[in-house]
Amino acid sequence: MKAAAAFLLVLGCLAVSHAWRCSGAPQLSKALQIDAGMGMVVATDAYKRAYFLSGRSWYRLGTTALKHVSVGPAGTWGTDAANRVHKLVAGNFKRATGLTMQQVDAGGGGQLVGSRPSTNLAYCLRKTSAVQYYGVGGIGWSTLSRALKYISCGPLYGCWGVDIKSNVFLTRTMSPTSCGTSGWIYVKGITMKMVEVGTDGSIFAVSTKGKVYQRVGIAARRPQGTAWRLVQTCMDVQHVSYDLRQLWVVTTSHILMTCTNVKSLAVIK
Repeated sequence: MKAAAAFLLVLGCLAVSHAWRCSGAPQLSKALQIDAGMGMVVATDAYKRAYFLSGRSWYRLGTTALKHVSVGPAGTWGTDAANRVHKLVAGNFKRATGLTMQQVDAGGGGQLVGSRPSTNLAYCLRKTSAVQYYGVGGIGWSTLSRALKYISCGPLYGCWGVDIKSNVFLTRTMSPTSCGTSGWIYVKGITMKMVEVGTDGSIFAVSTKGKVYQRVGIAARRPQGTAWRLVQTCMDVQHVSYDLRQLWVVTTSHILMTCTNVKSLAVIK
């Protein structure tokens, strides 16, 4: 009953938003984390089960217990409660021996990135290793020389991450073949607990206070953008992801929403 009441509250509140048109997404009980990429949407719940969305229904993704899952050009990867890394191979997740990661992201140009537990150091797995891994043997990670508790990459403007102090950093470029970067730039402003990079270069983040922000002013010559713009959600948010003009939101009440930028739709028309 509480979840249903909260869901109605979200819909009523979001209806007054001028920039974003939001609606309820297919609900997943106790949803914690969501990731969208390559036209797919995957998620995990509080019971450490991974799912994928087909139509209006969620279906179990493999049988391995995972706390975090990501989909993109590098494939579908996840991490379990012991921070071990897994890749989806032939319909089930296969463990990749090597360094442990508390979170991974497959949304770059074919490389896989992740954050190490305890040290929070960011690492990268080269494209050839990530794409071609088929469930046998270990994988070799390359350090990114930056401490980040959360990291996300896109194919256009590099990678963004959040450090243990919730400060935001970005690297303008990252080579999928070598994992080489252009160095890290501090993005001043709001402290964030996570940040996600969309395929089209869009950047969304969740603040330490549970508010959703979009980074505006991003361009090829200015990939860091100019400012953070609040996306009204009414309820505190835990996690977001963005792909193909759809913003996917998980609230702290485990409600799933999907939002579309109304202004962007007007420009397309």
